Amino acid sequence: MKKLLFILIAFLAFANGDAQILDPAKWTTKIEKKSDTNYILTFNVVIENDWHLYSQFTPDGGPLPLEINFKNQKGNFNLVGKAKESKTRTAFNDIFEVNETFFEKKGQIQQEITLTNSKLTEIKVDFNYQVCKEVCINIEKNFTLSIPVISKTSSVAIAAASNLTTTDSVKSDTTVLQTEAAKPQIATSDKVVPLDSEPATKRGLWSIFLIAFLSGFAALLTPCVFPMIPMTVSFFTKQSKTKAKGISNAIIYGVAIIFIYVVLGFLVTWIFGADALNALSTNVWFNIIFFVLLVTFAASFLGAFEIMLPNSWANKVDNQADRGGIIGILFMALALAIVSFSCTGPIVGTLLVEAASKGGIAPIVGMFGFSLALALPFMLFAMFPGWLNSLPKSGGWLNTVKVVLGFLELALAFKFLSNADLVLQLHFLEREVFLSIWIAIFGTLAFYLFGKISLPHDSPMAHISVGRLSFGLVVLAFTIYLIPGIWGAPLKLISGFPPPMTYSESPYGVGNSKGGSNASAQILPEGAHLGPHDLVAFDDYEKGLAYAKSVNKPILLDFTGYACVNCRKMEDYVWSDPAILKILQEEVVLISLYVDDKRELPESEQYVSKETGKEIVSVGNKWSDFQITRYKANAQPYYIVLDVEENMLSDKPESYNSDINAYKGWLRAGIDRFKKVE
Repeated sequence: MKKLLFILIAFLAFANGDAQILDPAKWTTKIEKKSDTNYILTFNVVIENDWHLYSQFTPDGGPLPLEINFKNQKGNFNLVGKAKESKTRTAFNDIFEVNETFFEKKGQIQQEITLTNSKLTEIKVDFNYQVCKEVCINIEKNFTLSIPVISKTSSVAIAAASNLTTTDSVKSDTTVLQTEAAKPQIATSDKVVPLDSEPATKRGLWSIFLIAFLSGFAALLTPCVFPMIPMTVSFFTKQSKTKAKGISNAIIYGVAIIFIYVVLGFLVTWIFGADALNALSTNVWFNIIFFVLLVTFAASFLGAFEIMLPNSWANKVDNQADRGGIIGILFMALALAIVSFSCTGPIVGTLLVEAASKGGIAPIVGMFGFSLALALPFMLFAMFPGWLNSLPKSGGWLNTVKVVLGFLELALAFKFLSNADLVLQLHFLEREVFLSIWIAIFGTLAFYLFGKISLPHDSPMAHISVGRLSFGLVVLAFTIYLIPGIWGAPLKLISGFPPPMTYSESPYGVGNSKGGSNASAQILPEGAHLGPHDLVAFDDYEKGLAYAKSVNKPILLDFTGYACVNCRKMEDYVWSDPAILKILQEEVVLISLYVDDKRELPESEQYVSKETGKEIVSVGNKWSDFQITRYKANAQPYYIVLDVEENMLSDKPESYNSDINAYKGWLRAGIDRFKKVE
């Protein structure tokens, strides 16, 4: 009796612990009539803390975006534009080396439709999406929204909850329905299932502000702005009747500069919209156009031509500046922005391009950071005029600053071209080509700083300064640092700028092949392939099981995904440990089942899942259903140690665990148990 009770408790602990079907996103829907033929469909989601749900606008090359499928659209209704999203967050993922856009805590999707079939009574919509924390789950939700019967003089909204299994639907009626179904979501996956972790490198609003702030200081050191500092400060201190009045006018002038540039950032956000900016960042033409823009800005800074606003603008604004008072000071600030445009324009343009690629209010934050750095010196030197004596004299060094900025803009331009190439998968700008271009750019910059190259607006010089020499050495060191990247070095210092290692002529570096000579000469068992670290791995469960029986070794069953972030982290940082790698090489048979494998199953092997009711049509569907049906889990990575009779040897399955010793102990416990039974 005690033994039976113990087994029951253990079973319940397992069922409620590691083997569980997760559903951290709860949906409700609403349908509203906008006109006789137009309706707005609204999908609201509440997301559990620390989970992310990826947006439909998240860029390619990383987590897959939300996909919305209107199943009965054909012949019944048309979509009005693309579905709109509420506020999302964009952050950099250092594993996939791309930005990812996602919802946190809550989100809303809205889609307007126009009915073309007056007899239509319901709208059927499928959502396919990923929700990620330390593990990631691919979920499909099916919604059925009934078109409400509405009088001509009123508009009635119908809502229904959708916390359902994949075999359930959301039904809208002429009354408001709210249900709290207890069943968890079970899903099979034919999509790439990425694992999300908090990225180590995040390019959020703070980083945009910091970059913009530093760019503002760089703009101060250009020939168009630097000479104006003493002139403008002297104007305020000499023309004002008292020192206090001069200081207050200078402060107003600085605030006016900030106001002008922040308004510019606001206009960019307002014209395009926060969601549209997010969408643009993943658009091929957006990236190509911005590549051309940045190359143009770079050519201007290098001296090919000047980008200037019409002189008539500057004259009109300058006349208004003579009016005096706050209005006059505001026009003085506007005059500075216009007159200095040939130097600040490319910097401002580059910042807006980069900020726009982040979406949200990033353009406003960027312009605030830039203008704050630009305005501070004018305010501070007006408060402390004696500081003017410490300023260096204008000279050829100001043009050197412009040229350096031009080289930096040219290097940044190729990041946008790389984004377009990645999306289109053209492989024109693979990692080796990208790095070669950067080596050429920064190498040329080093030669310029050493005085070996001169450009159109450079002044003749007999020698270079110590500061210029020092900066040249830094650039040269950075150039040399880039070179090993062509042969496969990770180059963590610039992680996120070049294409990922997998997007290259040779993922293992120029001149190397996967696994080297030993791996290429290795004879693999039938159905096996070389996996991470050249481990012999099976991607078919039955073939792997048969091989394990033939060699009498335990099985490490690995449920994974091709774009699974934490799966890659486990392989890169845990499996690479010498002690663990030795175990994987010698003591287990590795079976890695990819739940996102899109290869279609032969028609004779396709079936409908008894567990989920889903049609299993791909290899990924099959392994996902296998994980759900046998182990009652739907997240990856998911590891189990089995014997050759398919009995679980480990006390419990293991998920993402960056603790090498803990993972090694878990592995060793299962293997030792196999040996004892043997």
